[in-house]
Amino acid sequence: MPARKVDLPGVVPPELAAGLARIRAELEVPEAFPADVVDAAQAAVAAASLPALDRTDLELVTIDPPGARDLDQALHLARDGDGFVVSYAIADVAGFVRAGDPVDREAHRRGMTLYAPDRRIPLHPPVLSEGAASLLPDQLRPALLWTLRLDAHGRMTDAEVVRARVRSREQLDYAQAQAEIDGGSPREALALLAEVGRWREQRERERGGVSLPLPEQEIVPDEGGWRLEFRAPLPVEGWNAQISLLTGMAAAHLMLYGQVGVVRSMPPAGPGALRTLRATAKALRITWPAELDYPEFVRSLDPARPAHAAMLNACTTLFRGAGYRAFDGDVPPDAEHSALATDYAHCTAPLRRLVDRYVGEVCLSLCAGTPVPGWVREALPALPQEMAVADRRAKKYERAVLDLVEVVLLAPRVGEVFTATVVDVDEQRRHGTVVVADPAVEARVRGEGLPLGQEIEVRLVSADLATGAVVFERAG
Repeated sequence: MPARKVDLPGVVPPELAAGLARIRAELEVPEAFPADVVDAAQAAVAAASLPALDRTDLELVTIDPPGARDLDQALHLARDGDGFVVSYAIADVAGFVRAGDPVDREAHRRGMTLYAPDRRIPLHPPVLSEGAASLLPDQLRPALLWTLRLDAHGRMTDAEVVRARVRSREQLDYAQAQAEIDGGSPREALALLAEVGRWREQRERERGGVSLPLPEQEIVPDEGGWRLEFRAPLPVEGWNAQISLLTGMAAAHLMLYGQVGVVRSMPPAGPGALRTLRATAKALRITWPAELDYPEFVRSLDPARPAHAAMLNACTTLFRGAGYRAFDGDVPPDAEHSALATDYAHCTAPLRRLVDRYVGEVCLSLCAGTPVPGWVREALPALPQEMAVADRRAKKYERAVLDLVEVVLLAPRVGEVFTATVVDVDEQRRHGTVVVADPAVEARVRGEGLPLGQEIEVRLVSADLATGAVVFERAG
């Protein structure tokens, strides 16, 4: 299951701190920034200037996880006749970072920001990522300002991006934004976010795109310590994500039309994968009518039901093979992102992901009708491999960190019996994966006749700090 990382309260226990340090060393995770990188970042902040175009009239807000400081996006929505206009400000990293400077070289080495319970390993020095480049409230900031026009049913009719100075009015977390919307009298921008978000979800259904509603595994404070729990995303998180997706689609369309840039692609699932999923549904006694396509079948599943949760877990096998395709003069034939059922690019998180800075610069040039900068074109061919390396490291790191936290929490409970749902099994039904609701962990299980999609009793047989592995066996 996807994991979402938050900071732990208080002092990290020694056994966890040692394990986290071991993981970072094994995966060669870069930590402290070299002195020349910090010096260059500070000099860039001192020398930075704001764009001439003043759009501080826009009442932008940010919506992020609680306590976030690296704020990439700020949004505003308004009615535009029968339709809508979305203003989406993206942090202007290129306003501070120059090609080949120490900050740029270090960003290419890191690729993306990494998250763990005890610390954030940022892509850029905090003076930029959590300071001068972050869209913090009540601060003048340079930004790439996207203007996206939609018709009355949320279909995009026009898109452009320019450099502008902006000022975010308020920093909201997801719960605050959802509470304001649910309260019945939200500010116009949030009311329209809910309206446009729902329209964009409908457009996703029409395209044949799909998002898996998997619960997230989260580390949360608990009486001076912490615990793990599964958390269902709030509706506003999905609506907020739809604005980011919309911007990524606009960027991809611009670059493909201009025949230069880098898109995020995913190959379509083969017929064999879908046949396997239909067999899994049959094993779980879930009806999948022949006329119901895959996206609509996924939307019919309820993650609160054990068999359906197991089915959603199986559906993740179709979300594999995503990567980046760079091009300059020839449009790649495999540019589409099959899960979204459209062309798409990463462009809304340049503080935390390297490739987004380059996508933003390409789109700025294409909208202005000016040549794409040479430093951007020179970097394009290497970006897919650089991001692939960074993505693999991030996934290994976050999975290893979560495994370690599970071990630390469960080590004192070896021998106890828990209720768990089987979400995956091998062909012999002797080995598989279970999800325990309390504490919220996902781990390997062994036993005879493991029943996919059903609840069983399991005994914790090991929680090994050295390997970060938790193992259960079927009880009884």
